[in-house]
Amino acid sequence: MIVVELRKLFRRPRTWVTIGLLNALPVLVAVLLAWTDLAPRPGEGPAFLSAVLTNGTLYPLAALAIVLPLFLPIAVSVVAGEAVAGEAQGGTLRYLLARPAGRTRLLVAKLIAVVAFVVVTVVVVAGVGYVVGRLLFEVQPTGGTALSGTSLTSQELAVRTLLAIGYVTVSMLGVAAFALFFSTLTDSPLGATLGALAVLIASSLLFTLDAASSFAPYLPTRYWLAFVDLFRDPILWRDVVRGVALQAVYVVVLLGAAWANFTTKDVTS
Repeated sequence: MIVVELRKLFRRPRTWVTIGLLNALPVLVAVLLAWTDLAPRPGEGPAFLSAVLTNGTLYPLAALAIVLPLFLPIAVSVVAGEAVAGEAQGGTLRYLLARPAGRTRLLVAKLIAVVAFVVVTVVVVAGVGYVVGRLLFEVQPTGGTALSGTSLTSQELAVRTLLAIGYVTVSMLGVAAFALFFSTLTDSPLGATLGALAVLIASSLLFTLDAASSFAPYLPTRYWLAFVDLFRDPILWRDVVRGVALQAVYVVVLLGAAWANFTTKDVTS
């Protein structure tokens, strides 16, 4: 069943169209940075955008920072929101549940397919960013410079980049958990997607309000960009660790709620 779900997801043209569109914006930004004078000054603008002008190997991080606040969560929400609700809307869910595999195994298969999409998407965005960065910007053969100004070796830069990719992946698993939970509550993939996006938009808005400062550390979007701290010297682990722990709590709680709801609800679709 897991193999079937993976094939179903990655054989859909819209899956790869979505991944392609996600990469279009970072590529466009890279071209504009390379061919115009629109680059922000050091310390200004989105993370890493000014640093990539002197070290193109940092562009995978800039690409992730560009798509992370909005476009990547939308893509993940669409795929995860459709996981169960899409089957219900298409009238195939009750036939899938008629198999002896059971509801838990079906939900696990859907979850693994969504996780695979998250991993593939984040890796592709970082990979395309790496290629574009090396083609359009200068590359320092000895490594690069941390955001704090300290030099990093090529090996240190590679390890920190992999850690950042892993961190962004974990952050998006939290988004997937929200969308998958809503997908078990409704027969509308659009409703599940909008439900997850509503939570994330509300989180982003509340984070900007002083009145919400008491619970701001618990908002799901609070630590999304903490991977920037991996490129300071020394690494500032506090927000990174908090971000991973927070997403782990959301994933466990929401997936548990999704399982409890899906295994007990009456399915008529």
